[in-house]
Amino acid sequence: MSPSLTQGSQHRWLLTLLTLTVVLLSLAPSLRLLVEALSDLTQGGNAPLWRVLQSASTWRALSHSLYTSGLGMLIALTLGSLFAFVITLTDIRGKAWLVFCFMLPMMIPPQVTALSWLQLFGPASPLLKSIGMAPPLGSPQPLYSAEGIALLLGIQSAPLVFLALRTSLLSLPRELVEAARISGARQNQVWRHIVLPVTRSGLVAGSAMAFISSLGNFGIPAMLGIPAGYYVLPTLIYQRMASFGTGVLAEMAALSLLIGVLALAGVALQQHWMGRSRFGLVGHSGRAHDFSLGRFRALVTVLLVSVLLVILVAPLVALVVSSLVPAMGVPLNADTATLNAYHEVIGRQGATWRAMRNSFWLAGGAAVVLMLCSLPLAYRLQRLPARLQNLTLSIIELPYALPGVVLAIACILLFVRPLPIINVALYGTLGLIFVAYLARFLVVCLKPVSASLAQLDPSLEEAAQLAGAGPWRRLTTIVMPLIAPALFAGGLLVFLLAVNELTVSALLWSAGNETLGVLIFNLDEGGESVLASAVSVLVVLMVASLMLSLSLLAPRLPKGVVPWQG
Repeated sequence: MSPSLTQGSQHRWLLTLLTLTVVLLSLAPSLRLLVEALSDLTQGGNAPLWRVLQSASTWRALSHSLYTSGLGMLIALTLGSLFAFVITLTDIRGKAWLVFCFMLPMMIPPQVTALSWLQLFGPASPLLKSIGMAPPLGSPQPLYSAEGIALLLGIQSAPLVFLALRTSLLSLPRELVEAARISGARQNQVWRHIVLPVTRSGLVAGSAMAFISSLGNFGIPAMLGIPAGYYVLPTLIYQRMASFGTGVLAEMAALSLLIGVLALAGVALQQHWMGRSRFGLVGHSGRAHDFSLGRFRALVTVLLVSVLLVILVAPLVALVVSSLVPAMGVPLNADTATLNAYHEVIGRQGATWRAMRNSFWLAGGAAVVLMLCSLPLAYRLQRLPARLQNLTLSIIELPYALPGVVLAIACILLFVRPLPIINVALYGTLGLIFVAYLARFLVVCLKPVSASLAQLDPSLEEAAQLAGAGPWRRLTTIVMPLIAPALFAGGLLVFLLAVNELTVSALLWSAGNETLGVLIFNLDEGGESVLASAVSVLVVLMVASLMLSLSLLAPRLPKGVVPWQG
């Protein structure tokens, strides 16, 4: 056998082994959760699953989850549709900045979003105190309610609706619109009879993603719901785990299975309705249309800017003001302004540096490992039959599609005992959070790399192969340099999402293993809202800087890699 054939066989088997390992690691937590949730069914009413299903608190939390997620979806649909239609189809100015600002809430951690809004309203708001608009002491905090939770869930997930609808709008053929105009159709008729029906699949997809995202959100319901005794399924699991520890794992597995089934049912329903709503279109736009707003352009611009001021700028200003006062309820002025909170969290509190170090290690390590795995994995997947490729991708996407709290419970079940053979315990260590991050964010890094690989001209590799280059040499000297920007962007997206993550780490952290997301949550829960605000301001600055870095890289990347770039 020739050396080139031997090398090719080794290359193929190694890549196949990597693919099987990734599939197994992606599937193992879900299978372990399923086994635990369905265990002891022979006990009848005493089985964990039946105890959970018979509990009034389960159905109450389920109804709360459905209500807040449903209302949040409607808010997200309203906001996302407004921005998507106006920015993509009209001649409004400043589109790039409008998109960037509208996408920012999705990248800001949910607990920071909740904290910023809590600092904006209520009798103790330093911002309202400073401008003399604070309600009387003893007034209720309006956000401690189901509607308050739904409002923030809607704002957090509105960019998902925007992205899905914008994708549909960008693929709307210009020829279709121009033909309607030539036929004498007025602008409102074009919108009603062409734009809305053709983009229905985008609306369906965005609505489903907003609902599923809201269903699994932990940070917002935890910070707004727990103080009011209003529990949704993720916070119910958190409270039970915090109170009873690993002794209730079987029941928590059953609760997690309930959320997982709801989330996967939402995904299946989304795909079904998208299939029914999809139109076969001839032609492709690929760029925004140019409906003229005419004399209404200034008015529409003011409307969009006003919405951004309300959902983004005002809460962030309230967060900054709260970080500059000595205590909650104190107005900000020349006498009270202080940087003590920043000195405390940066200079004195070891927990801040520990949490920052842990978060950067976990997020950076996950980004590097997933970058190393994504290229060979995407390379192997591209050479699989279409049906097997789709099945493999679906399994890899499973940990990301499931709510974070479900993945956390699954990882606890999988690693609560020491690993066999090597006898190493991951439970209660940063290693467990790291493994969960690898499973959850793999698809985030993989998709940009797969998109970039799909655009490569196969003749480049074929020419190198004819010249005698082996598979490893082709992969490292031809493929890797060409997709390096997409690989880097995928790693940066993983870092951006992981560095402030809370939903998974809220159940997996232990003393000394806090992350930034857990630190902010714990500070606020412990009554240190000023310190929590200071840490949150630093986090927002970091997120905005990373988003700007990705925006600068966007021109060198395939379309869709950077979510907020058209």
